[in-house]
Amino acid sequence: GVTRLLLTRIPFFKEIIVSSFACDSCSWSNTEIQSAGRIQEQGVRYTLAVTSRQDLNREVVKTDCATARIPELDFEIPAFTQKGVLTTIEGIIDRAVAGLEQDQPLRRATDEEVASKIEEFIGKLKQLKEVRSPFTFVIDDPSGNSFVENPHAPRRDDALVVTRYRRTPEQEEVDEKPADSAEDLRNEVLQFNTNCPECNAPADTNMKLVQIPHFKEVIIMATNCDSCGHRTNEVKSGGAIEPQGTRITLRITDPSDMTRDVLKSETCSVEIPELEFELGMGALGGKFTTLEGLLKDIRDLVEKNPFTLGDSSAPSRAEKLQEFIGKLQEIIEGKTKAHFIMDDPAGNSYLQNVYAPEEDPELTVDRYERTFEQNEDLGLNDMKTEGYEAE
Repeated sequence: GVTRLLLTRIPFFKEIIVSSFACDSCSWSNTEIQSAGRIQEQGVRYTLAVTSRQDLNREVVKTDCATARIPELDFEIPAFTQKGVLTTIEGIIDRAVAGLEQDQPLRRATDEEVASKIEEFIGKLKQLKEVRSPFTFVIDDPSGNSFVENPHAPRRDDALVVTRYRRTPEQEEVDEKPADSAEDLRNEVLQFNTNCPECNAPADTNMKLVQIPHFKEVIIMATNCDSCGHRTNEVKSGGAIEPQGTRITLRITDPSDMTRDVLKSETCSVEIPELEFELGMGALGGKFTTLEGLLKDIRDLVEKNPFTLGDSSAPSRAEKLQEFIGKLQEIIEGKTKAHFIMDDPAGNSYLQNVYAPEEDPELTVDRYERTFEQNEDLGLNDMKTEGYEAE
């Protein structure tokens, strides 16, 4: 199926995210809402006196941590029993009726008495939609992110009472997840203080966990200096060193190959046989970019080296390097076919397979056993993870 997301603003309220799922095969559909803001400083309670059919059409935002009550029927929808929803008061009643009717056939088969009582209660809920007599509808949300429409806004609504209150310690524990939970770390951009590597002025480094499809988690770090404008970013593997090294070979045959995502870890070397070019381990650091972005970084690395193309370079060497840059530019522009090889003994590099999960005819991934020297470079030969306590 297809899930659609819409960021929308409700007048006199705030922005919310509406997600809608629809399946063409079985026609099942589902919608839910999430607050686009944060938990408010106070909880909120909306108390509405429903006296007419028009009141049933009032829009309601009910988050998943909100409680909905109808005191006249002693009826309550507890918090966290339903997903957040953007609906009307009539829609909430219909949803409650549908939830109660869902298991009625099973109840009739197992406990006829309970089934008849619930059937009677369902009848009372359905009668509410006819508004033969007034009733009270209450939404209580400790997060402060639920809402009941005031059709007279910005004027006061005599039928609607909005009460804001301080949360109890128990409600604070329900509303707020632990700050160090793994899920929060995945959804949050972490920030820590550092110094600019260029001018040594105080700067902030942002860090985020990102899941790469069909691969693994990586950590992206970016530093921006407000003093000198220097910007740098780096990518670290979010996992351990793999049991085997990885050698990835891509045959560049089309300009569209330049849009493939590339994760080059700091332990990865790059080779382009057609240009007799090799970039050693550690050069350029860890990067998460596109193939075009990585090739341009390689081009800039050669161009900005004063010992290769600056005043101190030999004319013959400069001429060869200019020729190399020209050929590399032709590969970037898709005018020349070539092989792009990434060799990572740690197994933490990645090149996007655009046919995933099917095999890519132009992409080859070989796994190999590391040599003693490669393990030595990675510091694995002297690494002891078991039995070290005794020493």
